[in-house]
Amino acid sequence: MSEGPEFNIREKLEEIEKQILHPRACLSSSSRGRLRPEEPHPLRTAFQRDRDRIIHCKSFRRLKHKTQVFLAPFGDHYRTRLTHTLEVSQIARTISRALRLNEDLTEAIALGHDLGHTPFGHAGEETLASLLKGGFSHYEQSLRVVDKLEYDGKGLNLTFEVRDGILKHSKGMGDILSKRRADMPITLEGQVVRVSDIIAYVNHDIDDALRAGVIKERDIPSDLVKFLGRYPSTRIDRMVMDVVKETLAHDLESIAMSEEMTEAVVRLRDFLYERVYTSPYARGEIEKAKKILIELFEMIMKNPEPYVKPYPENDPLERRVADFIAGMTDHYALSLYRGTLPKEPPLL
Repeated sequence: MSEGPEFNIREKLEEIEKQILHPRACLSSSSRGRLRPEEPHPLRTAFQRDRDRIIHCKSFRRLKHKTQVFLAPFGDHYRTRLTHTLEVSQIARTISRALRLNEDLTEAIALGHDLGHTPFGHAGEETLASLLKGGFSHYEQSLRVVDKLEYDGKGLNLTFEVRDGILKHSKGMGDILSKRRADMPITLEGQVVRVSDIIAYVNHDIDDALRAGVIKERDIPSDLVKFLGRYPSTRIDRMVMDVVKETLAHDLESIAMSEEMTEAVVRLRDFLYERVYTSPYARGEIEKAKKILIELFEMIMKNPEPYVKPYPENDPLERRVADFIAGMTDHYALSLYRGTLPKEPPLL
C-alpha cells in the first residue's frame, strides 16, 4: 500500500512519540529493525505491528489453556498463561505510561514474553530441560517461537527491541533487576516488563494457592501483609507506585525498586517457592507432569511424522519434538496421552 504525502499516519504517530515520550524512551522510529527488512506500515508504528502480530499468532491463543501453577485445575478462576500475560501487560503499561515510556513497545514485549512456556507450568519446563542435551528454558523458547516456529517456520519477524525484551524478561530465582547489564533488556520498556512479570506472579500465584487450599492466609508472613497489604490489588498498587517513584528518583537511568520493596518482593517469591512451587502438593503435580511429558516425548521420537514439522530444517529431531511438546496446551497433552485426541490437524 502506497503511503503518499496525504497518507502518513504512521509518521505522525512517530512525531507524537518524539514530542511526548521521555528522552530515555525507545522511539519506534529509532528501532534497530527486523531480522528481515520490511516496508513501514502506513498506519502503525513498528512496535504496534509487533504487538498485533503476537496477538494474532497461534501460540498466543494457546496460552488460554496452559496452566500457570496447577496441573489442569478444576475451576474457572485459576490463572492461565493467558491471564498471567494480560496481567503483566496491564501492570507494565501502567508503569510505562507513568514514566512516559513507549507503551506500544512495552505491551508487545509483555504479550510475547511467555509464548514459549510449556504445558503444566514450571513442571513442563523442568521436564523438557531434563530431556534435551542443551537444556530448555521458556524465555529462549519464546524467542524461538517468534523467530522460527510461527507462520509455518517463517516467524513473526519482530523488531530487535521486542525480541530482546522477550529473551531477557525472566529472572528465575535471580535478581529482579540485575546489576549485570548483559542480563537486562537494553530498553527501559523491556526492564519494565521484567519487573512487572514478578509483580504479577507473586500476587496472583498466592491468590491461586489460597483458592486451592495449598496455603492459608495466616501462612503469609505477617510483616509482609502489614507492609504490602492484605489484598492482591493493594499489594500490586504499592509495588507499582514504588517502581515509578524510585525510577523517577534516578531520572530513568534504569528501572528501579527501593531496597525495602525489593526485599519484600523477594521474600514473597521465596515463600511461594517454599510453600507452593516445591510443596508436597506441587511435587505430586510435577511427578504427574513428568510422567506424561516423558512418555509423550518417547512416543513422538519413535513416530514423529504425524506430529513434528520439518522446520527448522537444520535442527535435530529431538529439538523439534521439544518444540511440539512445548507448544501443547495442558488439555492437548492430556488428550494425546490418554489417546482421546479428536481427529484434527497437528497442533503446530
